[in-house]
Amino acid sequence: MKRHLFVLTGVLLASSGCARSVNVEQERTSLMAADRSWSESVKDLDKFASFVASDATFYPPGMPVVKGQAAVREAFKQMSSAPGFDLQWSASKAEVGAGGDVGYTTGTYQAAQAGASEQGKYVTVWKKQPDGQWKVVEDIFNADTAPGPTSQQHTLVAPAKVTWGEAPPSLPPGAKLAVLSGDPSKSEPFVIRVQLPAGYTIAPHWHPTDEQVTVLAGTFALGMGDTLDKTAVQDLPVGGYALLPAQMHHFAMAKTAATIQVHGMGPFVINYVNPADDPSKK
Repeated sequence: MKRHLFVLTGVLLASSGCARSVNVEQERTSLMAADRSWSESVKDLDKFASFVASDATFYPPGMPVVKGQAAVREAFKQMSSAPGFDLQWSASKAEVGAGGDVGYTTGTYQAAQAGASEQGKYVTVWKKQPDGQWKVVEDIFNADTAPGPTSQQHTLVAPAKVTWGEAPPSLPPGAKLAVLSGDPSKSEPFVIRVQLPAGYTIAPHWHPTDEQVTVLAGTFALGMGDTLDKTAVQDLPVGGYALLPAQMHHFAMAKTAATIQVHGMGPFVINYVNPADDPSKK
């Protein structure tokens, strides 16, 4: 019995010794360096994602919670592919627990996208991994100012004044896109039009927010599920309408050359059920 007590006492003393041996100030410095290295990786998607733990949770403003490294990577890819994208941040403080394996950083950021800019602040929780690397497990950020009031001015756009451009890389090549109102890259209502050539197909995917689709020309078709089945689509001729709830898995195709109009709440994001179907990765 005494021997067991002696062994237990030795283990507790050893554990206490380990806890006291943690150099918290050194870990703070290491954590600040990790945050800085992460901020320098925004132009490299794979490197950016490597700082994120497999079970991480992100809390972006105006959007559903994003869970898991793969989902965070996809969300950041969609954000960073927007025209004029830029993101910079700087940590002002780092704190580390007495155990030296959990900490957090706080600081400020500056972001730009599609001609708009934003300043804000963030809190990032980090956890040291078995290999000794700090990785992000929780991240939340928000702007310093509230979104401006919705414009009360009316919008009139003649057909000849609609400006068409290439669709974002998350859509298969060949489509044209025009923004009628709002900014699809921001958390605000938007209206866009998309021109699709005959036979154009979008593999099974989903959107983080509700989308409303109206067919303006041609025949557009939609099917539900995780597997592309062209025999299971429902045709929508001119005047047809579809409401696609957030995260509903579906696929689409143009039976003929078609033009559709999409109403939704930004940012406009396409998440493919099978990441290999994402055209931006090809």
